[in-house]
Amino acid sequence: MLSSVLWILLMGFFVGQIARRLKAPALVGMVLAGIVIGPHVGNVISPEVLSAADSLRTIAVMVILMKAGLGLDYEKLVQQGTVALRLGFLPAAGEAIAITLAAIWLFQFDWPTGLLLGCIVGAESPAVIVPGMLRLKSLGWGVKKGIPDAILTGSALSDVLLLLVFSLLLAFLTQETTGLTLPGGVTLSAIQLLPLQIILQVGLGIALGWLAAHLLVSVLAKQNWTQNAVQDALVAAGSALLLVIFAEKLPIFSGYLAVMALGFFLIQIDAPLARRLREGFTSLWIVAEIVLFVLLGASIQLNVLGNTVFKGLLILAIGTLIGRSLGWYLSTLGSNWTWKERLFLLPGNSAKATVQAAIGAIPLAQGVAGGEIILAIAALSILVTAPLGAWAIPTFAPKLLELGEVDPTKVAIARRIVLLAAVDTSPHAIQVLKKAADLARRSDAKVVVLHVVRIEDEKGVQDLQHQASRLLADVRHQFITTPGPVPEAIMQTAKEYDVAEIVMGKRGDRPLDTLLVGSVSQAVLEKSPLPVLVVEGS
Repeated sequence: MLSSVLWILLMGFFVGQIARRLKAPALVGMVLAGIVIGPHVGNVISPEVLSAADSLRTIAVMVILMKAGLGLDYEKLVQQGTVALRLGFLPAAGEAIAITLAAIWLFQFDWPTGLLLGCIVGAESPAVIVPGMLRLKSLGWGVKKGIPDAILTGSALSDVLLLLVFSLLLAFLTQETTGLTLPGGVTLSAIQLLPLQIILQVGLGIALGWLAAHLLVSVLAKQNWTQNAVQDALVAAGSALLLVIFAEKLPIFSGYLAVMALGFFLIQIDAPLARRLREGFTSLWIVAEIVLFVLLGASIQLNVLGNTVFKGLLILAIGTLIGRSLGWYLSTLGSNWTWKERLFLLPGNSAKATVQAAIGAIPLAQGVAGGEIILAIAALSILVTAPLGAWAIPTFAPKLLELGEVDPTKVAIARRIVLLAAVDTSPHAIQVLKKAADLARRSDAKVVVLHVVRIEDEKGVQDLQHQASRLLADVRHQFITTPGPVPEAIMQTAKEYDVAEIVMGKRGDRPLDTLLVGSVSQAVLEKSPLPVLVVEGS
C-alpha cells in the first residue's frame, strides 16, 4: 500500500510537470500517469488503495469545493442576478435531454436508460472547472462581470440536480422506487417528490454551510482554539469532510454544496480567517490534485470502450453543441454578457471527470441493460473533455474575456515574488541585505542583489557577494552587477526582473559619490512605480 502511494504521488507529480513543460495542463499528465500505473496497464496500484479510491476522491473534491467557496464573490453574484441560477439548471438539463434523444437513436435505449446516461455525462467536473475558474480570478479574466463566479456556482447546482435525477432513475430501473404516503392517504410518487428533494438538497445544503461557518468562526477566531494557519486548515477541512460524510448517511441535503457554502459564508463572516484558510487549502490542493487525477486515470476502463468510440463521440458532440449550447444561450439571455463571453462557456463549462468516474460504473454494477455502453461513454467523456477543458480555459480566456482588476480579498493571487536589494560596498549594505532576507522569508520570495559599479573595486564587490551569500543562504537569490547611473540602473533592473518591491539604503558615512545615499534614494522614490523600502543605517 505504501509503494502504491509513492507511485501515485511521484508519478503523478513528475508526469504532470512534464505535461506542463510541453505546454499542456498538468492534469493531463496526471491522468495519463493513472492510466499507465492503473489496473488496466501497469497494475502497480494495490487493491487496497483502489478500493479506497472513492474515499480519496471524495476528500480531494471536498478540498477543491472548499477552495471554490472561499473564492466566491458575493457582490459579483448579486450583479449577475439569475444568470448563475440559470447556469445551474438549463445547460445541464439541455445536455441531458439531448443525450437522451441521441442514445435512443444510436443505441435503441428506452427513455429512462437514455436519461440515465444523460445525467452521468451532463454533470460538470469541479476538479477541472474550479481550479480553472479560480486561476482566471487570480489573473483578472472575466472578474468585472463575475463570469468565473457564475460558472462556479452554476456548476455546483447542476451537479446537485443531475445526481438527484440519476438516483431517481437508477431506483426506477432497478425496481426500487418508493413513494411517500401523506396523512390524508394521498401517495406521491418518486417523480412527484423530485422538486421537493431538489429544494431540500439545495436549501439544507446552504443552511448547514452557513451554520458550519458560524461554528468555525467561533472556534478558530473568537475562542482561539488553534495557534497557526495549519491548524486552522486542519479543523476546517475536517468540518467540511464531516458535512460530506453526514450527507452520505442522511441524503436529504447536498454535502458538496454545503462545503461550497461553508467557504462562501466564511468570507462574509470573517474575511481574515477566510484568507488564512484560502492559503491552507491551496497547499492541500497540491497533494489532493495529484491523488484525484491519478486515481481518475486509474479508474478509466480502456477495455470497455470497444466499438462505442465513434457513437460516443457523436453523443458528446450532440450533448454539448446542441443541448448545452441552447442552455447557455437561455441562461445568459437578457444579461450584460457579450457574444464572446457567452462563447467562453464552451471551453469553460464543459469538462467532465469527477462525477463520471464516481458513478459511471454504477448502472453496470446494478444490472441495468446497456450498463456497459454507459460506462464506456462515461470513460470516453473523461478522456476527451477533461484534458480539453483544462487546456481550453486558460487558452481562450484572454481571447474571449475582458481583463479586470483582481480583488485580493476574494482570491489568492498566484505570483512569484521577486525583491530587489540595491546595495553598495559600504558596511551599510549589510542592513539592506538583512531586511531583504527578512521580507523574502515572510513571502517565500526571491532576492535580486544589485550592485551598480561606478568605481572599480574588485575586492569590495567580492566581499559584497560573500556577504550576500552568507545573509541570504536560505533564500533564493541572484547577485548581479551593472554599470551606469545608479537610479536608472535600479529602475531598469526592477523592470527586467518584474520586481515587486525595492529595498535600498540611505545616507551612510562614506563620500557621496560612492554610496546609494540621500540623492539616489530620493531619485528612486520619485521615479519608481513600485514600493521602495529605504533602510536606515545602524
